[in-house]
Amino acid sequence: MDRPVTTLFMLMSLDGKISTGASDELDFDRDLPRVPGVAEGLHQYYELEQETDLWSLNTGRVMAKVGANELLLPARLPVSFAIVDNTHLAEAGVRWLCARCRRVVIVTSNAAHPAFAVGEDNLSVMLQERLSLAHALRRLRADYGCERLTIQSGGTLNAALVREGLVDFVDVVVAPLVVGGRDTPTLVDGPSLTSVEKLSRLCPLELLGCEALQDSYVRLRYRIAQPSQDYA
Repeated sequence: MDRPVTTLFMLMSLDGKISTGASDELDFDRDLPRVPGVAEGLHQYYELEQETDLWSLNTGRVMAKVGANELLLPARLPVSFAIVDNTHLAEAGVRWLCARCRRVVIVTSNAAHPAFAVGEDNLSVMLQERLSLAHALRRLRADYGCERLTIQSGGTLNAALVREGLVDFVDVVVAPLVVGGRDTPTLVDGPSLTSVEKLSRLCPLELLGCEALQDSYVRLRYRIAQPSQDYA
């Protein structure tokens, strides 16, 4: 394989939501600790997160949502981040990421991205004329030695990766919670299918493990199987 082995690792509600609502003001990390019956077991997700790969893929929007553009510089962690971003990260957010991570790779099609003004030794900018996730993953392996990659991005980027066949495993922790909301982000968003002819874009899964955690949490692990082409 000429790209990293990838795992989509996320926390979601029983109905597949990855946020408590449809605005950036609402967020699982901020909100779930305040929800009785959910807060008690939340630590298990963060403990499992510590066991994920040393490379992580995320988006500038998610980083901005968690406050990267405004937070004080953190202590460095032994993890590297690839961040897909055009407009959400400010220069301060890029510097925050550089302070936090062993290596930061910004993937962008914005030739004026603030990352170009940051001269940190652990920062690289992958400028693309048009976003190509497949090409970005190949370069992460070839240029930066990224062998395994954990994906923790938003539903839109998750969808693009899944549709392009760039996700190998899915590892989700299901919180004992129903969120609801038509516009609330889910594990995989993106455009909906609109015809039978597009059923080949569905993503069958092979169950690798189902674990009941404490406080009514569940962990589900899957391998993404090759989709069938026969839907007659």
